Amino acid sequence: MEPEEGEDRTPLLKEPRLDGAVPACCSARYNLALLAFFGFFLLYALRVNLSVALVDMVEPNTSLAKNTTSNVCPEHSSTINTPRNTTGKKYSWDADTQGWILGSFFYGYIVTQIPGGYLASKIGGKLLLGFGVFGTSAFTLLTPLAADLGVGYLIAVRALEGLGEGVTFPAMHSMWSSWAPPLERSKLLSISYAGAQLGTVVSLPLSGLICYYMNWVYVFYIFGALGVLWFFFWMWLVSDTPDTHKSISHAEREYILSSLKDQLSTQKSVPWRPMLESLPLWAIVVAHFSYNWTFYTLLTLLPTYMKEILRFDAQENGFLSALPYFGCWLCIILSGQIADYLREKQKFSTVCVRKCFTLIGMIGPAVFLVAAGFIGCNYALAVAFVTISTTLGGFCTSGYSINHLDIAPS
Repeated sequence: MEPEEGEDRTPLLKEPRLDGAVPACCSARYNLALLAFFGFFLLYALRVNLSVALVDMVEPNTSLAKNTTSNVCPEHSSTINTPRNTTGKKYSWDADTQGWILGSFFYGYIVTQIPGGYLASKIGGKLLLGFGVFGTSAFTLLTPLAADLGVGYLIAVRALEGLGEGVTFPAMHSMWSSWAPPLERSKLLSISYAGAQLGTVVSLPLSGLICYYMNWVYVFYIFGALGVLWFFFWMWLVSDTPDTHKSISHAEREYILSSLKDQLSTQKSVPWRPMLESLPLWAIVVAHFSYNWTFYTLLTLLPTYMKEILRFDAQENGFLSALPYFGCWLCIILSGQIADYLREKQKFSTVCVRKCFTLIGMIGPAVFLVAAGFIGCNYALAVAFVTISTTLGGFCTSGYSINHLDIAPS
């Protein structure tokens, strides 16, 4: 592919430097990526577990599909005949109330996105991300109590969870601006954020099994306790920068710092006007809005669709709802490797890679998601189309999702 006019094809690092004696295995930067992976694994497990648990928390006569019987599929017999636990308390929440409960998380989540970036620059991403996970975990542990106290308390607790999670992505980006060598950026960020997809993959079926065999309250107790445990490992093992890391090798520290020395800005004030006038920045904002609208709608309501429209039982629901995110997880890992390979070998420019991966991750999901709306009660095709749609969305992680670190490394 020919470079665009005025486009810089110069690699961010010279290839010989990348091949230096700084292995990825057991390195501080990849240890950070691994811990971040588990952090986002738990964050998304904490986020989506209510989507499955809510199906078990409400009385059967208050389902979301109560007024849409003409649009649901025939109920099919389950292949699982083992007795299920029925001790969990049930609530008479109507469809509107359930919608408020599921959506309340995002009212808190949106509030702390921009302040999260500012706070990360002031107090460091380590503390912000750590306490973001800790706060979300603590409020998750309080969810059963809040549900007993009343729906208003539950909505408030979920909104507070959203406030905690809202700072996590800005905090992680802030840390990678100091840790990720430019030509490893796609790999390191893809590893970190792939935890979100795998957390969804594990949480959805596991939550279904916990509800089926135990009690829905344990969905919140188990994942909340794991989040608190992760917090202590994070605070013990992680540092904000290579300079402050206790056990990083001298070679790795020099490798990271030398690769970033021409990327980091010494400017202390925020250039608000140039930012607002930046077309690339607005392109990233529009891409984020468009992708996240679809992604979070599915993430929140897919278990409800599986139960109320396709009529799968609790166990089948959890596993089938997780399938799209398993595909997305694989795609994120593979696309990160491919993106950095194309950039490192100068097959394509960074701009071209970001645009192409974003295009695949936007157009592909749109086509298959629209198609899923026209296949009726063909269960296999419905699950397949939703799975392919979500899987292809994984390309965006190496596209627009990290492009802001290309245009504003600091």
